[in-house]
Amino acid sequence: MVILLFLTSFTQAQPLDFDKHIAPLIASKCLDCHSGPKPKGGLDLSRKDKAFARKNIVAGKPDDSPFWQRIADGEMPPKKPLPEAERKLLKDWIAAGAAWGTDPIDPFRFTSASRAGYDWWALKPVERPAVPVNDGSTVIDRFLIEKLNEAKLKPSPMTDKRTLIRRLTYDLTGLPPAPAEVEAFLKDESPAAYEKLVDRLLASPHFGERQARAWMDVVRFGESDGFERNMGRKTAWPYRDWLIRSFNADVPYDRFVRLQLAGDVLEPASPEAVRATGFLVAGVHNTVLGSDEMRIIARQDELEDLAGAVGQTFLGLTVNCARCHDHKFDPISQKDYYRFVSALSGVAHGERPLPDEGRDRKLADLDKSATEVKLALTAIETLARQAILGQAAAEPVPTAVAAWDFRKGLKDLIGTLDTKPHLEVKLTETGAMLNGNMFLRTPPLAFAVRAKTLEAWVKLDNIEQRGGGVMSIGTLNGDVFDSIVFGEQNPAHWMAGSNGFQRTQSFNGSPEKTPELVHVAITYAADGTITGYRDGKPYGKPYVAKEVVEFAAAKTEILFGCRHLPIGGNKMLLGTVAAARLYDRALTPEEVAASHRLNGQIISDAEINGKLNEADRAKRKQLQASLATLYRERDALRKVASEKAYLATTTAPGLTRVLLRGQVTDPAEVVAAGGISSVMKPSPEFNLKPDAPEADRRRKLAEWITGPENPLFPRVMANRIWHSHFGVGLVETPNDLGYNGGRPSHPALLDWLAAEFRAGGFSMKKLHKTIVMSAAYRQTSAIRPEAQEKDADNRLLWRKKPSRLDAESLRDTLLSVAGLLNPEIGGPSFSDYQETFLNGTTYFEPADPVGPEFHRRSVYRFRPRGANVGLLDTFDCPDPASAAPRRAMTTTPLQALALWNNGFVLRMADATAKRIEAELPKETAEGKIRRLWQLTLQREPSADEIKLAGPLMQKHGLKALCRAVFNGNEFMTVE
Repeated sequence: MVILLFLTSFTQAQPLDFDKHIAPLIASKCLDCHSGPKPKGGLDLSRKDKAFARKNIVAGKPDDSPFWQRIADGEMPPKKPLPEAERKLLKDWIAAGAAWGTDPIDPFRFTSASRAGYDWWALKPVERPAVPVNDGSTVIDRFLIEKLNEAKLKPSPMTDKRTLIRRLTYDLTGLPPAPAEVEAFLKDESPAAYEKLVDRLLASPHFGERQARAWMDVVRFGESDGFERNMGRKTAWPYRDWLIRSFNADVPYDRFVRLQLAGDVLEPASPEAVRATGFLVAGVHNTVLGSDEMRIIARQDELEDLAGAVGQTFLGLTVNCARCHDHKFDPISQKDYYRFVSALSGVAHGERPLPDEGRDRKLADLDKSATEVKLALTAIETLARQAILGQAAAEPVPTAVAAWDFRKGLKDLIGTLDTKPHLEVKLTETGAMLNGNMFLRTPPLAFAVRAKTLEAWVKLDNIEQRGGGVMSIGTLNGDVFDSIVFGEQNPAHWMAGSNGFQRTQSFNGSPEKTPELVHVAITYAADGTITGYRDGKPYGKPYVAKEVVEFAAAKTEILFGCRHLPIGGNKMLLGTVAAARLYDRALTPEEVAASHRLNGQIISDAEINGKLNEADRAKRKQLQASLATLYRERDALRKVASEKAYLATTTAPGLTRVLLRGQVTDPAEVVAAGGISSVMKPSPEFNLKPDAPEADRRRKLAEWITGPENPLFPRVMANRIWHSHFGVGLVETPNDLGYNGGRPSHPALLDWLAAEFRAGGFSMKKLHKTIVMSAAYRQTSAIRPEAQEKDADNRLLWRKKPSRLDAESLRDTLLSVAGLLNPEIGGPSFSDYQETFLNGTTYFEPADPVGPEFHRRSVYRFRPRGANVGLLDTFDCPDPASAAPRRAMTTTPLQALALWNNGFVLRMADATAKRIEAELPKETAEGKIRRLWQLTLQREPSADEIKLAGPLMQKHGLKALCRAVFNGNEFMTVE
């Protein structure tokens, strides 16, 4: 170790430098306990005045210094005393006068034998290095050959074209090349044949699928919450589809990252930008929360996970390791961690609708047209109402979408929502009498409802009841509802009931004194404002709910006498409902007052037509038809608008405090959002106040991470792309370029790739092409004993190391070979699980469903956390509970058993045999064997293979031969 060698050779003739020699030693061995607001033993060694206080250190006199005595006696550091060389260094420093340097000690200033400092290799600016001069055919090869020459090794020769097209096609698309593609490549003898192949595969839509699958491993994308309940996220797939489209479109990497961090802030009107924020909520989410303290702890855990994901994915730094103390190995302070977290502290899990300006404008136009048609209808109908009702209808009366007069019967007097009773509801001249067990319900609504008004005339049996629903609109299963409710939260008061009180607050109106017939209306505006009325006058004060519910057509019903299904308990009303109306908008106060004055009288369609002349009747019919058409168009658009995706939502971030030792019960100083101080360019100072808006914090974070001067940003992705082609990166730990990560095997090459990546506008496809065009990528995979002896791990890349098919590529290959692969791109995930919800937990058991919808590529599989993924599990498909930047690659007996006995594999073998029989019905056995080899191995069988395969096929059939080939190493291996 460099530091230990230095300590051993150090002599008094060499002057001690506190910052270089003493400060790193104190920082690495002492400051974890002896610094900060609450240093152990009251001894703070990070500052000169505190270190020398109480004569802990006496300059020139080590024997009189308690600091030295505790070290000399082996008491400090506890459990692991300092080596002799380090103890001598401290004693000599005190004896020489204990000169102090930078105050306070900056533990990160220099890299030492135990940790990285500001001068760590990955934190240095990215500069394009000089290209070595040798016979390498590309710049990449020249850097590699330079290292090989140092080891007295040579690169391997180029592999054959069949191997090359198989290797490249799997690398870039995750699928095997078709036999026709192989033959076309073999016949193309032009010098540009390989480059044309590269360009074709980079342009393939399957390229994005392959890259997205790898990226989802890095960002731990899963489609369930994890933890105890592990509820599924059936709307998380839009983020996955955005990834696929972005990789295919070669979105520049800096924009690709900015959108994932702050797309909703940078481009709030863009649905694509909003979809990108699925990254922020790709991880686990704890929905089982208890006390307030547990909630706070769970939130801090979630923010640590998010900070870790952002730091490791884009910076290659384990930022999350500084939550409880300064990072043990990298130059990241605990304060930096909380500055970083502050930038993300407004991110919340949930669903959100996607913006669409064109759709929103169309909806506004439809609403405007519908309003104009309704005004024309009202003008025609008002004269008829006046003739029927007299002066009470002299002012315009709002038009309902459904109306019931239970003094006359159960029918909807305007539309088709006739009610049906549950048990025997007694109808009297005063209305429908409900005794706490009975209720009325309508068929599902044929139209969607968002803004609305619920209106009823009701007489309670008593005012002591607590929670009965007079009139409710809700989903068919009762999970979501809005309702006119009496006395549930506040005795004797009317309230807007809702599922889980999500949209419920007190109106603070007057309590009912005695049971009497009252008119109650509640309006729900599109902006979330909820207003109550009693007998045509405002009831208390309106309020704004935190959400507005869209009740979907065909999935919504109206209930009378029951707050929501299932029935029972205090949901049921004791009273008589005389009449009720439903409106598809929030009525104005004047309209509510006008409706109240009618005392629930409802005029039927037939009565209105009876008072109109023939011309007005025809005009009214035309207007009603126009209104129905407008409503259908509006409802169809609203249905699309109501569809939500599991993406980042936001919450008020509040102030962020440093938590001493990570304890939520021990908050310290307030910090503002900022970057990591050791990444000095761009400036890690965001210049925001601690209470800055959430949007400003994330915008600044995205700008800082993707800034062109950030040295980590291009290095991490260049290394990640290299890893995707060689199976291991130039740094073998793709998510950690810090002290505990690997060291670059070819530092200059990594810097050249990073500089080239940045100079090329962060084009990911361009960097992929640069790498796969190298001779190193096109080498044979054959082992050379003399090279193997010197470099068994192939870190010098003297050959192209073979790789095994990953789990998803194996499944996709089986489908492709069988001719069953469904090429559909995008859309909701297909699920091959049976889901069971038991005792508050969702269980996902693997199934083997059959059909084209289940034969899509594996990237489109529903992927919950903690679930057995069957065949894919056996071949090391990682669980999305945590990031998998570098997949494990095991070889186990279970894999052979799965390939031989798994039901899916058996079906694919059968389908492959049927495909070959159908394509070559008159072909000989040898011809069918050749076709099987072409489909599976992309080559012709040898004479010996034909000789062995023929009898097997004759005795056991083509299906058995397919099974045998599927179990071969060559099928599973990409050379």
